[in-house]
Amino acid sequence: MLTAGQISKELKGELIGNSDQIIDSVSKIDMGQKNSISFLSNPKYEHHLKSTEASVILVSKTQILPELNFKTFIKVDDPYTSFCIILGKYFNPQTHPQGISTQASIGENTNTDETMYIGEYSSFGKNVKLGKNIKIYPNVFIGNNCQIGENTILYAGVKVYENCKIGNNCIIHCGTVIGSDGFGFARQNDGVYIKIPQIGNVEIEDNVEIGANATIDKATMGSTIIRQGVKLDNMVHIAHNVEIGKNTVIAAQTGISGSVKIDEGCVVGGQVGFVGHIYIAKGTQIGAQSGISKSITEENTKWIGSPAIHLKDAFKSQVIFKKLPEMDKKLNELEKKFREK
Repeated sequence: MLTAGQISKELKGELIGNSDQIIDSVSKIDMGQKNSISFLSNPKYEHHLKSTEASVILVSKTQILPELNFKTFIKVDDPYTSFCIILGKYFNPQTHPQGISTQASIGENTNTDETMYIGEYSSFGKNVKLGKNIKIYPNVFIGNNCQIGENTILYAGVKVYENCKIGNNCIIHCGTVIGSDGFGFARQNDGVYIKIPQIGNVEIEDNVEIGANATIDKATMGSTIIRQGVKLDNMVHIAHNVEIGKNTVIAAQTGISGSVKIDEGCVVGGQVGFVGHIYIAKGTQIGAQSGISKSITEENTKWIGSPAIHLKDAFKSQVIFKKLPEMDKKLNELEKKFREK
């Protein structure tokens, strides 16, 4: 039986209320239920502290609490992270299958052992190195000479081309393609395009998660590199010879052209487009649907728009843009007066 006191002790939090309060479920704060644990991290939901039916609520150490004797609060440094820890440890129902299907195709010199799960119709090439406790779901393809690290999960339909490397504790969701050819063609004088052979690979470091139907192209030469801790959303496209710095997060439908280098700790919104051969500095934040046409060399800056500009400049421009109809009207009136003279 899980209690508020146990949770508070585990999170090293400050408990205010009933330490014996039973917790048997989790809930959103605006949809709280009796005996559930919830959290408050966004101030816009603060009004739910009084109305929620949740019995235990994780809040920040600076949160001012309402006077509610029937509620139990646990003050922590980061309510969202703390809630994720509790959710993962006590309320995550996901379990993976076990065993190696007899309908899987295992190539020559590819290792397997009892710690792995390999699903039906998955296919492995030659000389594939597989780490312990990996989970390979049905219809996955892994080409010759690939490496897959320990505790990594490849969901159904993932395709990994030859010579690619995936680290430990990675998660790659359905339909993603790792190591497809980069978009490399040489235009001839007669207008015909000749394919440039793509002979590199993709290297993905530890603790990376990649969403469904993403595509990461192999390098023309060398490696396309995804550093440790990177999180890519669904349908992200990474072109050849790109390097994504550690702990960078990129939202859905973003496209990154060839040879772009994005430094560590960046945050990229959805549907952002990058031209090729540019550098994005450490800690850069880019708003959704922005177009990045040149390098960003100043660290920890915010950008938005197409072409992208500093966020503070974008706000100033929006003020002017809203005034354009009024300015246009005044200009027409001045022109009319000028003509009358």
